[in-house]
Amino acid sequence: MKADFHVHTSFCDGSASPAEMAAAAFRQGLEILGFSGHSHTAFDESWCMSRAGTEAYRAEVSRLREEYAGRMEILCGVEQDYYSEAPTGGYDYVIGSVHYLKADGEYLPVDESAGDQLVAAEKHFSGDLLSFAEAYFETVCRVPEISCCRVIGHFDLIAKFNEGGILFDESNPRYTAAWKMAADRLLPSGLPFEVNTGAISRGYRSVPYPAPPILKYLAERGARFLLSSDSHRPETLCYGFDHWQRELLALGGRIAESPLA
Repeated sequence: MKADFHVHTSFCDGSASPAEMAAAAFRQGLEILGFSGHSHTAFDESWCMSRAGTEAYRAEVSRLREEYAGRMEILCGVEQDYYSEAPTGGYDYVIGSVHYLKADGEYLPVDESAGDQLVAAEKHFSGDLLSFAEAYFETVCRVPEISCCRVIGHFDLIAKFNEGGILFDESNPRYTAAWKMAADRLLPSGLPFEVNTGAISRGYRSVPYPAPPILKYLAERGARFLLSSDSHRPETLCYGFDHWQRELLALGGRIAESPLA
C-alpha cells in the first residue's frame, strides 16, 4: 500500500497547503495520505499550529477527505509534542514525539540546531551532551502515557545534528544504554516505531530515525515499523520508502500498513 502518515502543511511549519499536499500525493499514486500537524505548544508558537489554526486545519482536512472520497483516503492526524497541552480527541491517529526537554523550568529545543543543543548541554547538563541525550531518552520512554499516541515519532531525534559523530559518539556505552533502555520500555506497548526519512530529505542525515543499529535492535525484538517521510513539502512525500522498506525487510522487520492497524 502506498501511503504516508507523517505530513506537515502551512498550518504549522510546512511549505504547502493541505490541498497542495493532497494534490501531489494523488499525482504520486498514494492510496492513503495522513496529515499530522504539529500540536499547539503555548511556550513556543513559532513552528506549531495555533489554537485557531488547529480548528481550521481539521476543517480543511475534513473537506479534502470528502473531495478525494473514493479516489484516495485522507486521514486527519496530529503530531503531539510531549509538552503540548492541546487535546487529542477526534483525530484519526496521534504520533507521539519529543521536540523539547524541560530543565530548571526552561524548555530546551532538541531539533532546532546543533548550537541550541550545545547551549542547553552547557547550561543544564554541565556541558555533557551525553547527559542531554540520556535525559531525552528518559522522556521518550513516557511518550505513550502522555500523548496517547498510536505511533512513536522519530525515536532518536536527539541525533539529528550528529552526522559523522560531530557532537557525540553514538557508539559510546552511555548513549547505547540510554536508547536501549527507552526501546525496552516502549516495546511492550506494541506501538509501531516510525522509520522517519525526513532528516535525509532535508540533508541532515544519511540514515533515518531510528538509526540502523537501533532498527536492528528493535527488529530483533519484534517491533513493528511505520514508514513516514515527515514531509514538509510536496516533493518529499514517501521519500526513500522503497530503499528503507527493503532494509527493514532484510532485518526481519515487521512493517505496519497504517497507524490504525
